[in-house]
Amino acid sequence: MSNAVSALNGKVAAGDVTVAEMGLQGMISLRGSFDAEDFVATITHLVGVDFPDVRQIVSNGERSVAWMSPDELLILCPYDQAVSLTAQIAEALAEQHFLVANVSDARALFSVTGPFAAEVLAKVAPVDFSASAFAVGEVRRTRLAQVAGAVWKEQDGSLRVVCFRSVAHYTFDLLATSAKAGPVGVL
Repeated sequence: MSNAVSALNGKVAAGDVTVAEMGLQGMISLRGSFDAEDFVATITHLVGVDFPDVRQIVSNGERSVAWMSPDELLILCPYDQAVSLTAQIAEALAEQHFLVANVSDARALFSVTGPFAAEVLAKVAPVDFSASAFAVGEVRRTRLAQVAGAVWKEQDGSLRVVCFRSVAHYTFDLLATSAKAGPVGVL
């Protein structure tokens, strides 16, 4: 049996703004009808986190639920809990129309921290990351130069970026280059 490894094994680019791959992270993609009977109650009970509003992420300890679209959630949990939580969700929603998948090994998660973290993302994504336009707990799906990703702001002002594992190296290099002072050319 092989050991799980994250996309970039915790790679860090330190500076005024630090970009770090966050290692193994449990991630579950859940699609379904949010207005179906007991859907919201089932998810909040199983995950232990309140249901998020549109374009929001809600956290409780090591677990979070992010609104990704009108019928899609991204559930974050400790990596070693993702398989069992996915199975619990599938069992609980068995009478409903839904799709649940453990995508932990198909995604990468980054943190962008420092006083200019928002500016780093603003260089590569068409989103207004100013404090007045992008609040704590807000989630945006967007483009990061040439790849798809999602971004949200944590309580401490740092940003989290999730992307497909297949483009993790590109995304890390893009963010690390953007974290350097001055303009950024597209990679």
